[in-house]
Amino acid sequence: MASNVGPAWRQWLLISAAAVVLAHLLDPLAWEYLRKPNIYDGDLGRLLRIQGFLPTWLFGALALRLHGAAHIKVRKPALLLFLGPALSGAAAEVLKLLFRRLRPDAEVFGYAFRAFSDGPLSNRGMGLPSSHVMVAFGGAFAMARLFPRTRWIWYSLATGCATTRVLAGAHFLSDTVVGACVAWGVVAALANRVGRSVSAA
Repeated sequence: MASNVGPAWRQWLLISAAAVVLAHLLDPLAWEYLRKPNIYDGDLGRLLRIQGFLPTWLFGALALRLHGAAHIKVRKPALLLFLGPALSGAAAEVLKLLFRRLRPDAEVFGYAFRAFSDGPLSNRGMGLPSSHVMVAFGGAFAMARLFPRTRWIWYSLATGCATTRVLAGAHFLSDTVVGACVAWGVVAALANRVGRSVSAA
């Protein structure tokens, strides 16, 4: 297992770097054409948004813990489902304070940043990375490890959450891609700690 750690992290780094660069190149097109400010007026939009609402996953982790998971060959599955989105969301808040990039302007495309001297511990109005997307993908990646055959359901819901954040004008496309990539890394690191298979533990 240890011999796979290096290649796995290199794969994550290469894929993430390529995805983030591509997302930044596509940001102007996404900002101009992917717009639907009322996306959350409908049930589908609200369903997708709450994938990025932390209690959604916390209730799932509680249900998994109460049900028991003897049939899941993963050590501490409820803990993985709890910590995956929780730590991803926490990482998003820290990264916002470091990157300090503001949310998109509705009228003019462009990246704007807040100086560190202006509220160094406040992430008000900051969008990189998207907290909703990091929580959604933190949960999705955790569920994919717990129930591999269902992974595309969770990836689709998390991608839907990311799409609604762009359509609503709350984030640049790159805000969401960075969030997804970082959440992938967070859950992968957690899985090495609390999500290893029982046979490997």
